[in-house]
Amino acid sequence: MEFLDAVRRRRTTNGAFLPDAVSEEHQRLLMEVAGRAPSQLNSQPWRFVIVEERPAIEAIARISGESMTEAMAHGTFFERYKPYFRFSKEEMERRRDGMLFDRLPAPLRPFTSQVFTARGQKLMNAMRVPQSLGEENRKLVAGSPLLLGVMLDRSEYRPGELSSFYSVFSMGAAMENVWLTTVELGMGIQFISFPMEVPGRWDEIVRLLGVPDDLELMAVYRLGYLPAEQRRPPIDWTSEQRKRPSQYVFRGTCATPQEGWD
Repeated sequence: MEFLDAVRRRRTTNGAFLPDAVSEEHQRLLMEVAGRAPSQLNSQPWRFVIVEERPAIEAIARISGESMTEAMAHGTFFERYKPYFRFSKEEMERRRDGMLFDRLPAPLRPFTSQVFTARGQKLMNAMRVPQSLGEENRKLVAGSPLLLGVMLDRSEYRPGELSSFYSVFSMGAAMENVWLTTVELGMGIQFISFPMEVPGRWDEIVRLLGVPDDLELMAVYRLGYLPAEQRRPPIDWTSEQRKRPSQYVFRGTCATPQEGWD
C-alpha cells in the first residue's frame, strides 16, 4: 500500500473486530513503528502495555460499558461534546468537522435535533438508551483480541512544564505511526475513552494494568483485524468530512487564508 493511501484511508473503528488473535509479528511491527516516532532530544517518553488476557480485557470492557452508561445517563457526555454534534448533511457539509449522527433508533429519529437536549435526555433515559449503548460498548471492547495501554514516563511528563508538551506531542506521533500501520495490516483501532469521562473509573484501569507510580497511563486502545463488512451500532455517526485547506491553512500571516487548494 502506498503511504498516502494509508493516510487517506485511516479511520476509527466503531464496529466489531474479527475474533482472531493479533499475530506476534504484527504486534512487534506496531511497536517498532511506535518506537520510530520523533521525540524531543530523543527522549522516547512512551511506554506500552499489550493486553491479550481475557480476564483483563473483559474487566476493562465492563468498566468502559458502565462508564458509557453513566456518562450518557447523566448527560455529562452530551453537554461536554455537543459543539461537535451534527444532525444534517447540510450542516456537516458547511462545517466539515464534528460527527454526523446519521443513525439513531427508530423511536428517537423524530427527535433528532432535540436528542441531546434536556428533553431528549429524559426520553433517552426512559427508553434505557444509555444502558443499551453501554452494553454495546462493553461487547465491542470485550470482543477485541488485543488492548494497548499507552503511558508516559513521569520524568518527562510533568504537567505545567515544557517537557510535558514535548512528551505528549511525541506520544501523538508514536500513536499516529501505529494507527497508519493498522491500515496497512488490515486492522482497526479505537480509543477506549469513556472510563476517562467518569471520575474514578480510569484509576481502576490503572490498577488493573499494574501501572507503576513513575508512569502515567494516558490512553487505552482496542485493536483487531477487520471483517469484510461492519455492522453499525444502534446509535452511530460518520466523520469522514475534513475541513477545506482554506479553513485551516494560512499564507504568510494568519490574516490570509490559503486560496486555490480547495
